[in-house]
Amino acid sequence: MANEAVLLYETALPIPFTCANGTGIEKGSHLKLADLMTVSITTGEADVVGGIAAAEKIASDGKVKIPVYRAGIFRSICSGTITVGDPVCFDGDGSLNYIYTPVANVETVAGIALETGADEETIAFELKPMRQQLA
Repeated sequence: MANEAVLLYETALPIPFTCANGTGIEKGSHLKLADLMTVSITTGEADVVGGIAAAEKIASDGKVKIPVYRAGIFRSICSGTITVGDPVCFDGDGSLNYIYTPVANVETVAGIALETGADEETIAFELKPMRQQLA
């Protein structure tokens, strides 16, 4: 995967989530969340944020658990212009997108940009899935 997130600072330990045995997930993949604490690779901005894969999951290896970061400081690539302090979401290609406020679906907010970046640049962001409405 070309656009994986890279851990800069671990602020919380990864926790185990369920994943499909037949699915391959690379370390650093942006993940979406489904019921029963199940994750898979994100497919677009409207996905509920699951977190970031802390380890690789090889397809059909018999394992159905993967460690997932739900917090931390990561570096990821921008899809469009993002300004420091902007809320960001995961895009389907493994990049970050700026979210315009007000946000209708706060569960899609992955975190906050810690740097400003243009399209295709990498920036630091705080992974902090939102659980409340943005101001």
